[in-house]
Amino acid sequence: MIILLGPQRFRPTVADAMRSVAVRGPVAMITAGWQERESEDEELRAHLGLEALNLRLYERCDSIFAEDPELFSGLRAKQDLLRDLQETYRSRLDHYLGAVRDLMELDGDPAHLAPEIEDAVRTVRRLDAHHVARVEAVHAEFERRFEPLGRDAVARQRREIAESLEGVDAVTLAGGHVAVLVNRLRLLDVAPLAQGRHVIAWSAGAMVLADRVVVFHDHPPQGAGNAEVLDAGLGLCPGVVPLPHARRRLRLDDRAGVARFSRRFEPAACITLDDGSRLDWSGGGPGTARGVSRLAGDGTVVAVAP
Repeated sequence: MIILLGPQRFRPTVADAMRSVAVRGPVAMITAGWQERESEDEELRAHLGLEALNLRLYERCDSIFAEDPELFSGLRAKQDLLRDLQETYRSRLDHYLGAVRDLMELDGDPAHLAPEIEDAVRTVRRLDAHHVARVEAVHAEFERRFEPLGRDAVARQRREIAESLEGVDAVTLAGGHVAVLVNRLRLLDVAPLAQGRHVIAWSAGAMVLADRVVVFHDHPPQGAGNAEVLDAGLGLCPGVVPLPHARRRLRLDDRAGVARFSRRFEPAACITLDDGSRLDWSGGGPGTARGVSRLAGDGTVVAVAP
């Protein structure tokens, strides 16, 4: 089972989730999104109250980079290309979303405007899909050229991870820097190694489990505040757009903004994961929910039934 939780800083609920699925330990922790603070996991360990080991994915990747400079150089080049693609996408996105906003603010006959608005929204969807395809092509070319899983440094670290996971009941996937987290998970191809175990994820950890990693903030310190598709996700929870800290980062009382967000990512469900939220994922789809809401196409925020 996969359990998506709300943020843990003010209301930790990981231990409760563990108890609800009878996890007795040991537990593996992934805190790579914390970057250099990866090993500062004492608070999480104390909260879990179970035997726990940190898989140290950030540290492991740094060791790989030091041992295999050719692979590191290739990764740097890939990340430079992805940054360029993101900048181009961001520029186009600003114009396309601006058109949607302008149309939705027009005062006119709804029967006349609705098809125009829908077509403008479809244009944004096509741009998002195009961007994901470009990103996936960059990843695929890197995999083809460097075959990272076949390289000694990567293979050795994956063997150690697999050995560490023997006898582990569950894996916790913490938040932090979402791009760093998804990059390290992808390089080490951790998802197959964690199969057959409960996965409890929150914040950026929940975001990377979707099929697309969507970053969002309605009032950032800089920039336009447009939600962006950052990368392809791991695809373990397809068909949803997880929105951690939604009530802090989104204007959920802005019906026009909520409607734009929801309609843009259809048919995926945009789900809020705030403090105390929980969504269970089993059998290939979402199951029990608590404290979770969905952004609706009419601009409302609808509570998901327990």
